[in-house]
Amino acid sequence: MPRPFFILGPESKQTAARVATLGHPTNRMDMPMKCVFVLAAALISPLALADVYKCVETDPATGQKRVTYTNAKNPTGCTRLSRDLPVSSVPGPTPRPSAPASTGAGFPRVSDADQEKRDSDRRKILESELAAEEKALEEARTALAQEDAVRHGNERNFQKKLDRLQPFQAKVELHERNVEALKRELSNLR
Repeated sequence: MPRPFFILGPESKQTAARVATLGHPTNRMDMPMKCVFVLAAALISPLALADVYKCVETDPATGQKRVTYTNAKNPTGCTRLSRDLPVSSVPGPTPRPSAPASTGAGFPRVSDADQEKRDSDRRKILESELAAEEKALEEARTALAQEDAVRHGNERNFQKKLDRLQPFQAKVELHERNVEALKRELSNLR
């Protein structure tokens, strides 16, 4: 029999003997709650085994068919699903009617000369942004190379050096992605 840690005197031995034979007082009080939980679980479990029916209904207003899954059998248009099939309650995408692109009288029209001017302005802006981004990329690469050449005395572990260089490498990668995106934009222009 394990010895309780709270033995102080002769009356404590009697208390320890009572606890050992009857169990801890809180365990005796939890027993009815455990019984209630097990009983509730046993009563609710048949509800999970209910039959599932798939009902296909036609909406009288739109004429579209609508699928509904239920556990109550409706005599019109319902079929019982097999229990080994999964039931999906997510509705499928509804097809949207595509509206034709209208270039009617109310739609603004831009002359070809204005459009060419806008395209050339856009090309100039993108080229200037590309030049600035390439310059920033070269500066970031130079800063990374300078920082890589320096070795601090407290960096005996190579990981410390990698951690120190990580922000510089991130800046170089950012500018490289920006240059690639700007070149892609320029190639997409007419």
